[in-house]
Amino acid sequence: MGLKGHLVWDKRKREEIEEFSNEYKKFIEFAKIERLAISYFEELLRKSGFIRIDEVTDVEDQIYLVNRNKSLVAIKGNIENGVNFVAAHVDSPRLDLRTYPLYEEADIALAKTHYYGGVKKYQWFSLPLALVGVVVKEDGQKIDVCIGCDDKDPVFVLPDLLPHLDKEDNKVSEHFKAEKMNIILGSIPLQGEENEPVKKNVLKLLKDKYNIDEEDFVSADLELVPALKPRDVGIDSSFIGAYGHDDKICAYEGVMALLNAQISEGQKAAGVILFDKEEIGSEGDSGAQARFYRAFLRKLLKMRGISDVESALDDIIAKSTVLSADVTTLQDPSYLEVHDKLNAAKAGYGVGLVKYTGRGGKGGASEAHAELVARVRGILNKNGVSWQPSLLGKVDVGGGGTVAKFLAQEGFDTIDMGPGLLGMHSPFELVSKADLYETYLAFKVLLEQL
Repeated sequence: MGLKGHLVWDKRKREEIEEFSNEYKKFIEFAKIERLAISYFEELLRKSGFIRIDEVTDVEDQIYLVNRNKSLVAIKGNIENGVNFVAAHVDSPRLDLRTYPLYEEADIALAKTHYYGGVKKYQWFSLPLALVGVVVKEDGQKIDVCIGCDDKDPVFVLPDLLPHLDKEDNKVSEHFKAEKMNIILGSIPLQGEENEPVKKNVLKLLKDKYNIDEEDFVSADLELVPALKPRDVGIDSSFIGAYGHDDKICAYEGVMALLNAQISEGQKAAGVILFDKEEIGSEGDSGAQARFYRAFLRKLLKMRGISDVESALDDIIAKSTVLSADVTTLQDPSYLEVHDKLNAAKAGYGVGLVKYTGRGGKGGASEAHAELVARVRGILNKNGVSWQPSLLGKVDVGGGGTVAKFLAQEGFDTIDMGPGLLGMHSPFELVSKADLYETYLAFKVLLEQL
């Protein structure tokens, strides 16, 4: 008898779940954007004895690479045996500042935004936001920005139209337009200025505090994210509410699984790959289509004295497995009509196994073959880890994608799995603490035994 449908709360000590959850809350509060998530993980890796690849002087078994400060790959063990990977992403739906964002209208200074990923635009109005990221000056100087992160900081808001003046009978999707998503920056004019005095005062404040000029916004990665702290949710504190569970939660579980996995000589190596840009199709030089991890593997093979690197890499990929770690949807009790109850994850029942993603007729899916699903199921059952099947809603209703298909195209055995969320892609997503912890246990045992 398997562990499908086994409630986690009945089998795990509450203290274990809470301890893991509390550490996760520290991470998710800090890691507001992908750069911060990667820096957090790099620090954890270094504390655990991992060496950055450009610092390696001899054959090492714990090596990592950071790619453009937005993605990462880390491996421990001998890759010649193959690698069991957890692959996740660290970007989340958000608002970005536009390339040239500042303007003044009606004696108020504002900044234009550009939404990133699949957001419901109305959720981002009248919400306290923090501005987080980096500005790079033309001489290469990097300036870290985090306004709204501290309780004493001001925050930013996209004000919604008051109901007294909002008489248009439009669909929500038609009513909230991207061009209306402009954040309030200030209203105090700079003394002695007649042309755009409020905007100029904002620029003066930015210059005084950060040494940022208006043109510097052109070479900046600045993101607006909810200025909300993670909180326990429910009178029993069984959920964690926070921004960015999708998919920083799987990145965290994967890294913790890697650090705690016990890998013996002769076993497959264990690794994590953390990508950026998943929410916009895994594009660019830091997404899953960038293949930086392949270059990393080639370097490791060269360090081990392998002459025919490409052939060896093909052999390694053929022996390797990827857990495409991404969140799935939970049955929402208020919207049961969009779920297939037989194939929808429920809160507290463990990690969701997603045999295929995609839309409609499995469009864009990377379907795990039955042999791999059987191996995964068998290992979880043998080790007493709770799991459940999951799909993203009814066939003609739901759908979505992950990094799985890009890794499967490279030749990796790949399966999607992760914890379920309520309110996915919202500014304040919910995850069951039990599912958070159980997913970590699943990743750990699979890294060790696949």
